[in-house]
Amino acid sequence: MKRQWIYPKHISGTLFKYRSAIGAILLVLLFGAPFITLNGEQLVLLDVLHRKFVFFGLVFWPQDFYLFVLALLVFIIFIVLFTVIFGRVFCGWACPQTIFMEMVFRRIEIWIEGDHNQRKKLDEGPVTLEKVIKKTLKHFLFLAISFLISNTFLAYIIGRKALFDLITDPVDQHIGGFAAICIFTLVFYLVFSRMRELVCTVVCPYGRLQSVLLDNQSIVVAYDYSRGEPRGRLNKAIPGATGDCVDCKLCVQVCPTGIDIRNGTQLECINCTACIDACDMVMQKINKPLRLIGFQSEESIREKKPFRLSKRVYGYSGILLLLLSVLTYLLLARTPVETTILRASGTLYQLNPEDGTVSNLYTAELVNKTNEPVKYEIRPDDPDARIRYIGKQAVIPGGGSLKVTFFVILPQKKIRQYKSGISFSLLSGSRTLDNFKTTFIAPFDL
Repeated sequence: MKRQWIYPKHISGTLFKYRSAIGAILLVLLFGAPFITLNGEQLVLLDVLHRKFVFFGLVFWPQDFYLFVLALLVFIIFIVLFTVIFGRVFCGWACPQTIFMEMVFRRIEIWIEGDHNQRKKLDEGPVTLEKVIKKTLKHFLFLAISFLISNTFLAYIIGRKALFDLITDPVDQHIGGFAAICIFTLVFYLVFSRMRELVCTVVCPYGRLQSVLLDNQSIVVAYDYSRGEPRGRLNKAIPGATGDCVDCKLCVQVCPTGIDIRNGTQLECINCTACIDACDMVMQKINKPLRLIGFQSEESIREKKPFRLSKRVYGYSGILLLLLSVLTYLLLARTPVETTILRASGTLYQLNPEDGTVSNLYTAELVNKTNEPVKYEIRPDDPDARIRYIGKQAVIPGGGSLKVTFFVILPQKKIRQYKSGISFSLLSGSRTLDNFKTTFIAPFDL
């Protein structure tokens, strides 16, 4: 079946202005985040190649993968909770696909080709000089913006410094990076010039989750059929002969996914509120109450009940609060250097009869989670214990790791059991970076 191209009518109402303001803020954040520095780090970095992730100045390494999993669970539960209460409002107000499509590319298209009827007429008309000029200009701007988006996207992946090197160095030194920019540019261009609403209605799985997550108490963009039906032209001679809906179909004309909201909640609805603004304009002209189409639940329409939270909302809220508490605790307890200590393989203990001591050999791996080199010292918490290093390096490189081998030596007369626990503090000057412990093995005679 041939695709039916959608030409949504542009409406500038109250909600559209709010959505434009939010979209502008998010666009500034999206383009600005890779170039903002916090704590000496890029504000947001997802460097998969070097396994380095930065969020608001906090650096995370593969050793912090459990935090990433937990944060992902928190995000999923939040999206579920948000959808249960407010439906797919994220898609219409905060999704990058919608923001770029409606706030950037669609506006360029309207500026060059005109409103919905003019765009449709231009596409269906013969090839003329005017059509060639308008189409060429439009697609040139689409490609230019897609190129800008792809560079910004790459800055999130490889970092702004690597991106600057990619831009300023000769192309033959960065063939892979140049190819990535070309591929991303082409993908973004095709998404916003050809696929458009298909990303929301076919590709994105979030819309299909609505049937599972929504219930009759969820707040969604909905048509008040109890007030609007029966539809028909306004009849001033016989008040009440028809409902408030005059069947102007303006709500259909402005919909970016081409649905009729009067048919009920549908998978394709992204809660962009264009139909609300359009309907409010009509209601205002015929002196009827606003929000014939508005944010409301099926229960409030059918039973005229005020909004109330369902049991599912309380359940999801409890789970979200629990996960957030655990994540917050783990983030606060996270140390700048993580230490893993293991007994040297193939060894138990070494007796030193000359001085009456016993020693164990250990290997510790020190992972520096910061971007700065760190001087360190390992100190046993037991005042009777002392450490003798084997080829110690004094500094842990920033964002790197270091393996250090050392003996822990204790007076044999202090030993009270064959296997005992021993703890250490990892220090940098007077600052404690980490605490760790292991077992100490020594001969013990009753």
